[in-house]
Amino acid sequence: MRVAERLHKYHGLGNDFVLLDRRAAGGDVGVEMARALCDRRRGVGADGVLVLLPSRTADVRLSIHNADGSTPEMCGNGLRCAAKYLLEEKGGQPAALTVETEAGVLTARAVWRGRELQELEVEMGPARLVAPQLPSFQSGVPMVGAPVPGTPFHGTAVSMGNPHLVLLDAPLGQAAVWGPQLEVSRGFVERTNVEFLARDKAGLRVVVWERGVGLTEACGTGACAALVAATLAGWVEPEGYHRVLLPGGALMLRLAKDFSQVTLRGPATFVFSADVPVLREAGESPSS
Repeated sequence: MRVAERLHKYHGLGNDFVLLDRRAAGGDVGVEMARALCDRRRGVGADGVLVLLPSRTADVRLSIHNADGSTPEMCGNGLRCAAKYLLEEKGGQPAALTVETEAGVLTARAVWRGRELQELEVEMGPARLVAPQLPSFQSGVPMVGAPVPGTPFHGTAVSMGNPHLVLLDAPLGQAAVWGPQLEVSRGFVERTNVEFLARDKAGLRVVVWERGVGLTEACGTGACAALVAATLAGWVEPEGYHRVLLPGGALMLRLAKDFSQVTLRGPATFVFSADVPVLREAGESPSS
């Protein structure tokens, strides 16, 4: 059955999302609906779908869906876009809100410039080198600057609630070649995001092959994982803010010395709102 539903389009440095506010009524979307909305020829077109739902532990629960219908644990750009919508909706220039995600409850803080919510600063949680989605889970030994099997490259595996393989010596221009192969690397039981990392005078440069999406303009958790790998490689020092340049633009990130928190600051941009016919699926998850 098709019904009209209000949707909102946002992007974080070109990483774009369809946002559905279903806090009042309606459950999460299913695989087919996520794919249909993200289809750039037959749907709205996006890298992912963000669904806002009620939460018992935070201001809101955020459910995230990739363009292929899979569900990542976290998305830094998506979190900023959802936070921008919610903070601006409240009115009165609120300072912060809490968001329940599959990676835990995270805090988003507003950076206001006059009446404009210019940027958002998000506490992305801890960076882990041993986690169930990483090859290190079986051995207990972190993968840090290690040879990546089947490639001439070296990489570091990091969990930001979702898995990442950060390549330290792979050409950025090879992301489309190696990304699809490395997304399904052995030892990453839930597939992995793949970051191609380089350094320059202004900071770090990253190109991301996103699990379930492909090449993307920006990836917040990928930028976080890249900073962790760069710190472990001795390229940058922890605690201070560092500029991470992605194809869609720059983010500022800070890594705590003990890896207990990665803080990300960057913009989120509203594109449009519209009422569209949405196919309600029989298998949609109920809100909780």
